[in-house]
Amino acid sequence: MNDVRSCTAGFLCAVLSGLVLVGCSSTHPRAPVEDRRAPPKSAGTSAADSRRDAQPLPADNSGKPGYYTVRPQDTLVRIALDNGQNWKDLARWNGLENPNLIEVGQVLRVSPPGVDPALPGARAVTVAKIETRPLDSKPAAPGPGATAPAASGASASSPAAVPAASTPAVAAVSDDTVNWMWPASGAVTTNFDETKSKGLGIAGKAGDPVVAAADGRVVYAGSGLRGYGNLVIVKHNSTYLTAYAHNQALLVKEDQAVRRGQKIAEMGSTDSESVQLHFEIRRQGKPIDPAKLLPPR
Repeated sequence: MNDVRSCTAGFLCAVLSGLVLVGCSSTHPRAPVEDRRAPPKSAGTSAADSRRDAQPLPADNSGKPGYYTVRPQDTLVRIALDNGQNWKDLARWNGLENPNLIEVGQVLRVSPPGVDPALPGARAVTVAKIETRPLDSKPAAPGPGATAPAASGASASSPAAVPAASTPAVAAVSDDTVNWMWPASGAVTTNFDETKSKGLGIAGKAGDPVVAAADGRVVYAGSGLRGYGNLVIVKHNSTYLTAYAHNQALLVKEDQAVRRGQKIAEMGSTDSESVQLHFEIRRQGKPIDPAKLLPPR
């Protein structure tokens, strides 16, 4: 009899314990388990395949003439300036739907398709026939729509989209036919240095006029290039670009044709410790001493 009672008591305890456990589990449901393990590889996947998936192979065009490998802090505008091209052309040649998105290690075409970059002077012309356009009624600093692309680590001022077609091309202008003039009337305060200034520093007062040094077309107007402040870049022919930096206001827009001596900006101190114009002349993207081309004063 005592054995029956012991069994009955043991059975009741087990039932009660089970009810308690059920009650607890219904009040506090068990947290789901997330399987974070990587999916199993197929039988044919080797260690070499794994390494290839983790680290993409270098592009076939890396190191070839006419191509450029993106480095840290690069922007499309800087790459274009250093290669004597229009950043919009670079975006189109490389199929960049969003010019803000360029990555370190990416290989970009920096010479026109169908042109042999190994040939001296083989560059497509992106300067269209010069036709003047009215300037904006009020000088204004560049807005979001007037800026150009930036890569990771660079300024965020960027264009929203890239036009489908570039500026119509015309016959090349000989280097000898460029009629240069000084872009500002102030004294030269910084001489050319290929490794440092890359141009001339010209003194002046805030608001002093900055004029185009020769006929050409504006290929950039904005503040997306670190160290240059409010910047205008003018392409004069297949060889020459000029850059006008640190302005307080920009008076021209991208794709606008300008004449030699036309006011394109007002002198300022953006990205500079003092009011000045930083002026560069680039021959096929390489900075050269402007004093060797500008007329004597």
